[in-house]
Amino acid sequence: MVRYICGGKAADLVPSDTMIALRMTSGARIAEARGSTGGVGPQGVAAFMELGREARAACERLKPMQGMDRPDIGIFSAGGEDVTDLCAVLDADEGVEFAGKVLVDAVSGEPVLYSGDIFIRFADDCRIADVKSLLDRYAAHLGLFRRLPFARHTYVLRPQKRLGPKVFEMALALLDEPAVTHCHPEVLRRRAPRSVLRTVPRWPRQWHLGDRLVDGVAIHAHAHVERAWEMSRGAGACVAIIDDGIDPVHPDISGPERLLAPFDVTLDLADGSHKLLGEGHGTACAGVACASGVVGATGVAPEARIMPIRMRASLGSLQEAEAIWRAAASGADVISCSWGAIGGAWDDPMDPRHGRPVLQSDMTAAAIEAATTRGRMGRGALIAWAAGNSNGNVDIDAYPANPAVMAIAACNDTGVRSAYSDYGQAISCAFPSNDTVEALTPGIWTTDRSGRFGYNHGNQSMGDEAGLFNGAFGGTSAACAGVAGTAALLVSANPTLSGKELRAIIEGTADKIDPDGGHWDEAGRSPYYGAGRVNAAEAVADVFSRDVVASV
Repeated sequence: MVRYICGGKAADLVPSDTMIALRMTSGARIAEARGSTGGVGPQGVAAFMELGREARAACERLKPMQGMDRPDIGIFSAGGEDVTDLCAVLDADEGVEFAGKVLVDAVSGEPVLYSGDIFIRFADDCRIADVKSLLDRYAAHLGLFRRLPFARHTYVLRPQKRLGPKVFEMALALLDEPAVTHCHPEVLRRRAPRSVLRTVPRWPRQWHLGDRLVDGVAIHAHAHVERAWEMSRGAGACVAIIDDGIDPVHPDISGPERLLAPFDVTLDLADGSHKLLGEGHGTACAGVACASGVVGATGVAPEARIMPIRMRASLGSLQEAEAIWRAAASGADVISCSWGAIGGAWDDPMDPRHGRPVLQSDMTAAAIEAATTRGRMGRGALIAWAAGNSNGNVDIDAYPANPAVMAIAACNDTGVRSAYSDYGQAISCAFPSNDTVEALTPGIWTTDRSGRFGYNHGNQSMGDEAGLFNGAFGGTSAACAGVAGTAALLVSANPTLSGKELRAIIEGTADKIDPDGGHWDEAGRSPYYGAGRVNAAEAVADVFSRDVVASV
């Protein structure tokens, strides 16, 4: 068993007997290096053929596990078979750099990866000489890989040679040093988008923005966005969408000076577009927040700029922290994060994943702290985070429960909680989205990755025949993007507001919905809706009323 400490909490990892981590000497993607599976790339085929006969036979017995975004390392399952002998066969082959048992969370059994790098943060008042002295003492094992710009005395260290699980012992030893406040290996967990899609034959368009009549049924469970447009449409504000990229040629997303500082932190490119099949979540979220409405979908802040930051990295990665800091450092006023840990099944209260605490890397926590305090020239960026779709306790998930961010829940078209939406004391507010039971509509109408690459492959029952729109988006992903758009309306109305002021206004003007089932307390808060369902019009009006009072 190995242990690491993150956010002041300890997590234990144990070796799995049924899963194996594998890295090829050639650096080829491991998931592509199994000769008999479909869709094998040329590099994968070449790497597979360079393996010895026994190693190839061992690979054929492994099944790739999805969801770990680390291109040079693969996690495989042996289908219940003990992988001890397979590890020995593969590790002995010259074409394999290493093969070993996967570490899994001791509580949930969730697989994790570790890169070997170590995040370390020294006390703010620590002298540079003391930092250098400590690093010199460990120089035989660790070298300085990168200084992180978002916090003082914060670095990533890289092993001088392969340490394997001993990197966890090294991190604990460093954490015992008096000058060190945070230290843990880069531990990678599976990341998932927080959207919920439904496929139904009919849809209303954008009922979440204002009153609609759907099949003769009046729907009023919206966020009063259309009334807010009489005062603000988001001009001058910028919303960063940290996701799997966006479609930069979509007519309701593209346009002159629409996209600001696009970047791909995974590939280190100044290009925030989708790169792989199956990517499209970011386009849907960007549409909910900021679609222009030129063709067929309007976002909450249709005149705001979009900063697309593509990140295909696992939870806890350095890329995750870099994406958040890059958004703030590049000028984002609002940062939208519609993703997080994989939770339990929303309709299965016995799913053991419901009780699994989710830790947040101290690297990511430092980046969030920097973005919300130093972003926007010291006013602080507002970060909206999807609460989660597991119908579980948000308070044990350190990502949306981080007090520096707004944890966004989902409510449906009847004005009550969406059945999947996570709940707890950390919920900031709720925004309209779809539901998985008893909904009047299929969900949120928004932009879709063009053509046959998005959710809608050109089927009018899913949106439109051109494949530009999706009529059934949802989850706390959509709700999070909606709140991000609302914050952009406020920034446009008064750019001098701090991130904390933006949050206070959104929460202070929210509607107290579902009086019978909301479990509202005396302080006016609900575990399901936080401060309530966002009322964009009241929020913008509050901004202007403050300006009037200030000028008197």
